[in-house]
Amino acid sequence: MAKGRVPTRDELLAFIKESATPVGKREIARAFHIKGDQRIELKQLLRDLRDSGEIAADRAKTFKDPKALTDITVLEIVRVDGDGHLLAVPRRHDEEKDGPVPRIEIDPHGSRSTAAPAVGDRVLASLKRRGKDAYQAKIIRRLGSGPKKILGLYEQPAGGNGLATVTPTDRKLRREFEVRPADSNGAQPGDIVWIEEAGGELSRRAKVIERVGPMSDPRTISLISIAANDIPVDFPEAAAKEAEHAKAAPLGNRLDLREVPLVTIDGEDARDFDDAVFAEPDPDHAGGWRILVAIADVAWYVRHDKPLDRAAYRRGTSAYFPDRVVPMLPEQLSNHWCSLVPRQDRPVLVAEMSIDAEGHLKRHRFHRAMMRSAARLTYTRVQNAIDGHPDAEAKALLESVIKPLYGAFRVLLAAREKRGALDLDLPERLVRLGEDGRIAEIGVRERLDSHKLIEEFMVLANVAAAQALEQHQAPCLYRVHDNPDAAKLESLREFLGTLGIALPIGQRLRPADLNRVLHAIEGKPVARLVNETILRSQSQAVYSPNNLGHFGLALARYAHFTSPIRRYPDLIVHRALIAAYGLGDGGLAEPDKGRFEEFGEHLSMCERRAVAAERSAMDRYVAAYMAAHVGAAFTGRVTSVTRFGLFASLDGTGADGLIPVRSLGQEFYRHDEGRQMLVGERTGETYGLGDKVRVKLDEADTATGGLLFNLVEVIERVERVAAVRGGRTARLPERRGPRRPVAHRKGVRDKGSRGRR
Repeated sequence: MAKGRVPTRDELLAFIKESATPVGKREIARAFHIKGDQRIELKQLLRDLRDSGEIAADRAKTFKDPKALTDITVLEIVRVDGDGHLLAVPRRHDEEKDGPVPRIEIDPHGSRSTAAPAVGDRVLASLKRRGKDAYQAKIIRRLGSGPKKILGLYEQPAGGNGLATVTPTDRKLRREFEVRPADSNGAQPGDIVWIEEAGGELSRRAKVIERVGPMSDPRTISLISIAANDIPVDFPEAAAKEAEHAKAAPLGNRLDLREVPLVTIDGEDARDFDDAVFAEPDPDHAGGWRILVAIADVAWYVRHDKPLDRAAYRRGTSAYFPDRVVPMLPEQLSNHWCSLVPRQDRPVLVAEMSIDAEGHLKRHRFHRAMMRSAARLTYTRVQNAIDGHPDAEAKALLESVIKPLYGAFRVLLAAREKRGALDLDLPERLVRLGEDGRIAEIGVRERLDSHKLIEEFMVLANVAAAQALEQHQAPCLYRVHDNPDAAKLESLREFLGTLGIALPIGQRLRPADLNRVLHAIEGKPVARLVNETILRSQSQAVYSPNNLGHFGLALARYAHFTSPIRRYPDLIVHRALIAAYGLGDGGLAEPDKGRFEEFGEHLSMCERRAVAAERSAMDRYVAAYMAAHVGAAFTGRVTSVTRFGLFASLDGTGADGLIPVRSLGQEFYRHDEGRQMLVGERTGETYGLGDKVRVKLDEADTATGGLLFNLVEVIERVERVAAVRGGRTARLPERRGPRRPVAHRKGVRDKGSRGRR
């Protein structure tokens, strides 16, 4: 710090805002070695900053950041982070006015309260600033728990006592709530509503605080999942205005690629096109290829700590539902300025890469560029073209664009197979909605080589991004996929053992070992089951500044670079690359360089939240579709075994539902967790993973997404063995006698790397 010099406006502002406590003129003068007449100049500068609202002054004549929290405040404890720290948020915090929600960590040793704090508690706490938007809190007093909000279906029982009932949409909440007419808040029978418990945890009384929509409207199905998972829907006014004022980026110092025939390849129903590709033979590597992957330059439009940036960070990712998308960015950007529409100039960040004939990445460099898409192609059109049936537009691009893309793809695919990336075969469910917004058809999405082509190009660019940041010694937010957990691996090994399949013991498992299992069962009745079981055994992929590699892709380093329109981690990687290569404005801001642990934790949570919402919405759509078929019989396979019953997935629709153990007869069934079976104590009759069954649909609950089946018969049992020793297998005992029919008794109950690898 300069000696005996009045600080600049920015220097003084930074000093005050970064101080852990409010500071006075004496502390400022001491820090900057200010003496004599310089104190008059300092006084005027402080007055200017105070009048402009950039700092706040109190009666003690100390100064602080006006957005900083007061020393004593009310907090709500909201979650536990990956290190076990309790995190809290201010009870009253307007993100639009007050800026980003600060990180407030509860001091585990500083509480004056006798009761241990927990998620959901409201507390009075003293705060100590630990940096910009970071505090440590010591609890003074626990104020109690906030009213618990519950989402449920509002109904008016016929002939009741005037009280309405609300049944939670969360299947884990097994209690109904009663609502008095005065507490209904205008709710109508059949509405999905938010309620608050009105009389404590032991009371059934509640009051309606918000209507979500009528259950009869198919659009409400997605709204249930969006609301239940707290996914932000509306953009703050300031963020929306910022997007509206966006305009075309200038060419400036960008690399001009407008004459290069880059093309986008997406699904027929895609609305935004954020990646474009090009390939040509590489003269420096015989049999190799030069590949360009151009990604929309979102960092140009979304600048650090602006309203648009804060809104995007809060979402973390876009969320996709059968009837809508909840985007990370407003449509003005995602569908316009950051969409690589044909024959329009668009700013991009480009990964320029060279691979040799073995698919090894030999060179890479990143550029800020301007491109002009030569065509908006689809997977089907590209596949038809390479198969000899091009349409007019694809035919004109076949030799110059499409065939070179496939040439590079074949090299990358061979390299993928050689390194042993995990090759799961799990068809993606395809849902088509009718004009009324309800499911008209459920099928399986066709998996084409054109899909794999784009996936391999994106994977290569993601690897190049991680390598580039490492080489520049720049911070990187990796996409990490750790090795399978030892307990899950042992459970998988035990299950495969019942099928007579052995996994290596006493050595580090590789994806190639799992691929050998997958190839061995290919085409067999248990193929889908084994694929799903192996998937469930995997660790969850997360974002982290600590590189653990990517087990599934068999890669030493991997980052997400290819979709900053819909994934905030990709935007962070773009900013890091812009700063590392010195590519101009919009690079990684200095304050963000120390936030990568926080970024990884928050953005991994956002991803889990979106995935949970998407899955639950799909379950509810399928339940609504199946509701018209209650009483009908279907075939399917057992996909999970629990002590309370079997879960089965139906052929064709992939609908999942529960076969309660009560529908299996009067026998007492023991849950053999290791072999994933229910075994009858008296008869020895078994039900296990992969068994083909015929079931009758008894119940389809659209509000919860739950299906309830009654077992009609076992069509085919998977052959299992009790042990695998010395190459000999011992078959499990067959059940004794035929299964007796049981009368029903009614009871209660990473688009490839464009995705989330």
